[in-house]
Amino acid sequence: MNGNSIWVIIVLVIVVLGGWFLLSGTPAQAPVSETPVTNQMPVVGSTTPETIVGGGALNVTVAYTDQGFSPSSVTVPLGTTVTFANQSAKNMWVASAMHPTHALYSGTSLSQHCPDAANTSFAQCSAGAAGSSFSFAFNKEGTWKYHDHLDTTKFGSVTVTAAQ
Repeated sequence: MNGNSIWVIIVLVIVVLGGWFLLSGTPAQAPVSETPVTNQMPVVGSTTPETIVGGGALNVTVAYTDQGFSPSSVTVPLGTTVTFANQSAKNMWVASAMHPTHALYSGTSLSQHCPDAANTSFAQCSAGAAGSSFSFAFNKEGTWKYHDHLDTTKFGSVTVTAAQ
């Protein structure tokens, strides 16, 4: 054996031992989610929720700005009316997840529940100009994701808890 062969063997031994050392540890565990599981899929991306608990209040306002919905997530008791106020420079069309059907809250498709004369589908059903608003009374418990049908990068959620 010449000197180069010895160095190649030493390097291989170091690489093998180093790989074994790095890969032989305890595998990492996935964090346990404290978020309740619902039958809804996210609209797009993820949010950092800003939660408002409607402690007895039966009306909550969510502003729609050029940056999106604020707060992006609210928690309210059953029967609360949430008003989405368009404070942006463009039109807003609040709609339940999933885009484009908006069927998760009502179980009906967009064409089946628009126009929504009974106010049961959680869909604005048309674009509202800057300065307008859309109100919806939440009468089902659960986490209800929503989005702007005209700009699906803007979304949020309403968590409805049992009335107290």
